[in-house]
Amino acid sequence: MAWLLLILTLPTENATARMRAWRSLKASGAAVLRDGAYLLPERDRCRAILESIRGDVQASGGSAYLLTVAEPADDSFTGLFDRGDAYGDLLGEITQTSQLLTAHNGQKVLKAVRQLRKAYITLQSIDFFPGEAQRQTESALADLQLRIHRSLTPDEPHDVPGNIPRRNSADFRGRTWATRRRPWVDRLASAWLIRRFIDPEATIRWIDSAADCPAQALGFDFDGATFSHIGGKVSFEVLAASFDLADPALSRIGGLVHYLDVGGVQPAEAIGVEQVLAGLRSVIDDDDRLLLAASGVFDGLYGAFANDALAP
Repeated sequence: MAWLLLILTLPTENATARMRAWRSLKASGAAVLRDGAYLLPERDRCRAILESIRGDVQASGGSAYLLTVAEPADDSFTGLFDRGDAYGDLLGEITQTSQLLTAHNGQKVLKAVRQLRKAYITLQSIDFFPGEAQRQTESALADLQLRIHRSLTPDEPHDVPGNIPRRNSADFRGRTWATRRRPWVDRLASAWLIRRFIDPEATIRWIDSAADCPAQALGFDFDGATFSHIGGKVSFEVLAASFDLADPALSRIGGLVHYLDVGGVQPAEAIGVEQVLAGLRSVIDDDDRLLLAASGVFDGLYGAFANDALAP
């Protein structure tokens, strides 16, 4: 295996440049072989980082050499990049935060989890040889986020096994669709999807419980509804699959909704979208107005994702 070795010296009087180089090297995850000698695996991203540091050091009046070296036959540099202790510390913070969660402080704990997620992403970016510690920490974060979402929306539907039946949107026009009031991500996104791609004339009815669903209405996102969680998919994904909405932009929104509703792999946009929707939900009491405002968010996401799909 090839490695990148950066050897540098800086004038002792240039404390600013020394601190800047030190911070950059620490952020890069470089291992310290000795004072002034730093090591990273030979990868494009690592090379770009060390090249930038070398240029800054030279511009500051120091000397820097970036070399490609082979790993010694009688030793291994891989152990220098073991992040187990760091993951252990982060896992301890996740456990402590998890113990703070109650039925009434989900939003407060969610803010703490966002910071933990940022710390995890930072650590993950310098975990060049990931293993069980990374998997365990990611799993603990996902489990905690799922618990928080369950506490914020305790009446979330349960996932049921089975296949998703295919539907013809022509048979679902001008209908009344019903879901639980005070909607969160999956219900808001599903209502947007219905009006945007399935039933433009849909009437959305907000109900207190499944028992209040009118007999003629099409229920979604509650246990026993026509459209709800099936086979590991959330209601938005079930609706998209039911009506064969095979659109890359909708698939990305589906991944985003899935993560924010039940956890899993975090899309890059998740935290920002979650904060916007939580903010709207906190200041808008009327569910129709909330859906209108949230629909603007999903329209924007769809447009951005559609443009990404068309980009060369």
